[in-house]
Amino acid sequence: MNTVKINKGSALMVAHRGVSGLEKENTLSAFIAAGNRSYFGIETDVHRTADGKYVVIHDDSTGRVGQDNIVIENSTYDLIKSVKLYDIDGKTPRTDLRIPLLSEYIRVCKKYEKRAVLELKTIFTKEQVAEIVDIIKKEDYLEGVIFISFHIQDLIFLRELCPDQPAQFLTGEISERTIGWMKDYKLDLDAHFPSITEENLKMLHGLGIKVNVWTVDDPATAEKLVSWGVDYITTNILE
Repeated sequence: MNTVKINKGSALMVAHRGVSGLEKENTLSAFIAAGNRSYFGIETDVHRTADGKYVVIHDDSTGRVGQDNIVIENSTYDLIKSVKLYDIDGKTPRTDLRIPLLSEYIRVCKKYEKRAVLELKTIFTKEQVAEIVDIIKKEDYLEGVIFISFHIQDLIFLRELCPDQPAQFLTGEISERTIGWMKDYKLDLDAHFPSITEENLKMLHGLGIKVNVWTVDDPATAEKLVSWGVDYITTNILE
């Protein structure tokens, strides 16, 4: 798959799991590929291991992306980092592709001056959200992070810890309930793109809510959303 350039207007482009159309998703290779392009941000997903380490991977197990199938939260970091990941063909293992630590991802974002768009992937405790925040603070990059999550409680914990931290609620449903959460907890929106219309985008902007749309790989769809005025587009390949 080749990258596709679009007229992105004022929309800020976010590389979904890194440039996952070119490099294996959620690997340092994918993050560096995004760093070397004009993306505004690099998105990834964080999980906690059995021994309290924080790693970046989308699924809760390694079977889809690697040679071995182990459950992240039930496994030690040493076991997880030993798993060889497949290249983007899903068949060829590469010795250089491993599951990164959260700190390694943050360092790439910081080095290339990209916004880290970090999904709190599971239901964390407040103490665990605080541990994630502390890891980022140790890398001196908290100001460069936008937190996102499908789990409103994760974002409530984040808001209690970091009242002014940029954060987006992930959803495929725009309803009175979800809008209420965004208003109550000062959250922006990260929406599955089919749920966004020109009309509800205008309404959300009227409430002061910024809108990110995921995951948009079709150029025509992206340019339509740009023309409506979305704030961010999360994509595997458009840049």
